[in-house]
Parts: sequence; structure tokens; C-alpha cells
Amino acid sequence: MPNTTSSKKRHKQNEVRRLRNRAAKGAMRTQIRKIREAIEAGDTEKAEAEFRLATKQIDRAGAQNMIHRNTAARTKSRLQALITRTKAAAAAS
Repeated sequence: MPNTTSSKKRHKQNEVRRLRNRAAKGAMRTQIRKIREAIEAGDTEKAEAEFRLATKQIDRAGAQNMIHRNTAARTKSRLQALITRTKAAAAAS
């Protein structure tokens, strides 16, 4: 437990930030899961719409250091490649 007034304040701030970051990361993961589920269902239009929403959340998480910026870029790249491969496979069929 914190003893000084400043450490008590710091502890409270850290707790608020932890909960905020946790909620934002959870929302980001949920959005990514929605993309993967849409791809598995074969709905590329829905996957693209979800990707636009996910991109915003991933970029924000990277900018606010919830995740590393390179991790954000890698995640977006892999999701876009997955959508592209799915569209190509659907077109070939």
C-alpha cells in the first residue's frame, strides 16, 4: 500500500489507466475476432467493414502505447492479407 500522498495519487491514477487500457484492448481484440469470424463465414464485405473499424482501434492503441506501434502495423497487415486472400479465393471459385 502507498504511504505518501503522492504515491496514493499515483496508485489511483495507475488503477484508472489500467482499467481504461484493459477495456480498449478488449474492444480491439473483439473487433479483430469479428473480422476473423466474418472471413470464416465467407462474408468478405462484412470483413472489410469490420476491418475499417478495427484499423481505427488498432492505430489508437499503437499511438497510446497500449500495444507497440510495430505490433499494430503487423496486425493490420496480416488482417488485410487475410481479407485479400479470401477475396481472391472467392473470385477463383
